[in-house]
Amino acid sequence: MHDTARFTLDPAFTIGEVNPRLFGSFVEHLGRCVYTGIFEPGHPTADDSGLRQDVLGLVRELGVTAIRYPGGNFVSGYKWEDSVGPAEERPRRLDLAWRSTETNRFGLSEYIAFLKKVGPQAEPMMAVNLGTRGVAEALELQEYANHPSGTALSDLRIAHGDKDPFGIRLWCLGNEMDGPWQTGHKTAEEYGRIAAETARAMRQIDPSVELVACGSSAQSMETFAEWEATVLRETYDLVDHISLHAYYEPLDGDVDSFLASAVDMESFIENVVATCDHVGARLKSKKKINLSFDEWNVWYMAGTDAKVGDLDWPEAPRLLEDNYSVTDAVVFGSLLIALLRHADRVTVACLAQLVNVIAPIMTEPGGPAWRQTTFFPFAQASRYGRGEVLDVRVDSPTYETRKYGEADLLHATAVRAEDGSVTVFAVNRGRTEPLPLRVALNGLDLTRVVEHSALSDADPNARNTLDDPERVAPHAVEGTALENGTLTAVLEPLSWNVIRMS
Repeated sequence: MHDTARFTLDPAFTIGEVNPRLFGSFVEHLGRCVYTGIFEPGHPTADDSGLRQDVLGLVRELGVTAIRYPGGNFVSGYKWEDSVGPAEERPRRLDLAWRSTETNRFGLSEYIAFLKKVGPQAEPMMAVNLGTRGVAEALELQEYANHPSGTALSDLRIAHGDKDPFGIRLWCLGNEMDGPWQTGHKTAEEYGRIAAETARAMRQIDPSVELVACGSSAQSMETFAEWEATVLRETYDLVDHISLHAYYEPLDGDVDSFLASAVDMESFIENVVATCDHVGARLKSKKKINLSFDEWNVWYMAGTDAKVGDLDWPEAPRLLEDNYSVTDAVVFGSLLIALLRHADRVTVACLAQLVNVIAPIMTEPGGPAWRQTTFFPFAQASRYGRGEVLDVRVDSPTYETRKYGEADLLHATAVRAEDGSVTVFAVNRGRTEPLPLRVALNGLDLTRVVEHSALSDADPNARNTLDDPERVAPHAVEGTALENGTLTAVLEPLSWNVIRMS
């Protein structure tokens, strides 16, 4: 067994309030995320709108809030007007991003209806196309979606059957415009200008919109940080957020580095914050730019491009359908911890994606839907990670990684709810040994452990599949105690842990 890992919790030392949007997700017209994912007319559970009610139930259980749409790379070729009006009259289009055919049978109105059925916590987060289109089309979409009535486009929405405006507050100004793979890819100067002009015009329609400028597609991009600085010099007073995207996978069998992926995620966040604040200082602005981590996940990217390039314009092909293991779920939980640890500046985050495509929910056409291993950490964090994040500074045994050097075996955070209860989220990155944990509680009126749940397995490659959909699930951990202001627990090897105290 490892030496004991420790930290102290004190309500006087906090990071910030968790924005509910931290538990957002992402629906892109990619593979089977939409078609045979959330939308499958003719499925035994489909409602009158063609939405799979088995999937809707799982989406509600997952607890997602803001849902980003319609992309992703898809948005850079998106013509919003193709996606409105009578579904049978909508045009079929080539989607360059994923070399597929888009039928547009699911469009803007269906997306809004889907959110309403998910529940009041589900908020639209709409991306505009700044790859092949620009200011005019963004304004047209905004008018169609949000203006009450009395103009050509708002009256067109009403004629299409949507009397009430969609009320979209949160808008992404394009997607990954720094990426050479992006249709309409731009330099930072080119993108900064069009983002600024689009933002300025959208605010003329509605000054209260919240806007997300494109940051870097990864910290490893050659243009990283310089891209953010250039874009923000143009847009600082016009936008509210800048985006970050990051995906992680084990490379060359290096599982130890993979387990420490959140080391990279936290440095990415901190470097973007530093860049934002540097630009703010140069502009002598008191405004703070917040971060929208609007794509994050574990994604086995190796070979993805080759598979996409081989496609011959199919409809809703099986793409990016990663099947996640217990190891993946532990890394995934650690990424959630990283986001919570920076809740003062990360005010939006979107798990990419929601169904089938690198997703916590999987479906079979005409068949069942089930939870992947990654479903559980997200659902628990969304349910119990609401409130104020306490400042957790761990004193932990370490281990060596090829990619990040020395890393802590313990990765942890804690959230204090409005009722005073506290939830600790903790990962043991050690693959073979349990990790004892000791937490000193100062100034917290806590007397008992309500629950200690862990996601771990004797087989780190265990996963949930169509044939065995309930192979992996969290289990109760015995022996965790709270006595005389000290929490003691033992974290199982390679585990995601949720410890609730009241």
